[in-house]
Amino acid sequence: MSEVVILASNLCVDVRAKKILKNVSFSARRGEVLALLGGNGAGKSTTIKTFLGLMKPTSGSVELDGVNVHNDPAVVRQKVAYLPESVMLYGHLTAVENIEYFLSLSGKPAAESDIANALKRVALQESAWHSPLGGYSKGMRQKTAIALALLREAPILFLDEPTSGLDPVAIDEFNRLVSQLASQGATILMVTHDVYGACHVANRIGLLRDGEIVGMFDAPENGNIDSETVHTAFAQGALK
Repeated sequence: MSEVVILASNLCVDVRAKKILKNVSFSARRGEVLALLGGNGAGKSTTIKTFLGLMKPTSGSVELDGVNVHNDPAVVRQKVAYLPESVMLYGHLTAVENIEYFLSLSGKPAAESDIANALKRVALQESAWHSPLGGYSKGMRQKTAIALALLREAPILFLDEPTSGLDPVAIDEFNRLVSQLASQGATILMVTHDVYGACHVANRIGLLRDGEIVGMFDAPENGNIDSETVHTAFAQGALK
């Protein structure tokens, strides 16, 4: 069995005396996709921010590849690529220029052929490679950001509401890409409110409600998590 790469242990986060996360525990092994599913205010983004070292646990811990993030913050820079809900790339630069710029900042420049291969892997049409991102759709910007993550060779990906605002075709393309990356060994934590998308790509889904994990669903071998079961549990929670 592959080793645990992403681990939250009894994670609690308080903000101004308000409990945002309450004893949250979950794990993901190498090559797995773990989705945290919840509505607004459930604590999804706080969870990712804590793993990124942007928020400090009140108690409990978060680990990446066996390293406590808050004891050794460098592990985030070394191993994680983060795709926020709003992709932070420069609109006046092209896809290629954005990738070249951010790789130069990380000290890991890539050859033009490697950049081209990464953009092909994420299925960004070649005609758009040298056009400013200001004219891109959200799906195209996400593909550019994922190509950058591929070139950084980050073994861990954090995705924050990655399909929000995408059309159905772009969602299908994105889900296929996530599955492909996981099959190649990436470990992925995705937070979302998209029940059906999560069930399509995730090996495991944690249902997050009011800062607590209230349900965990595992995919059967060679199959997907049953979306109707998860949707029912999600809807019941939304009504409480």
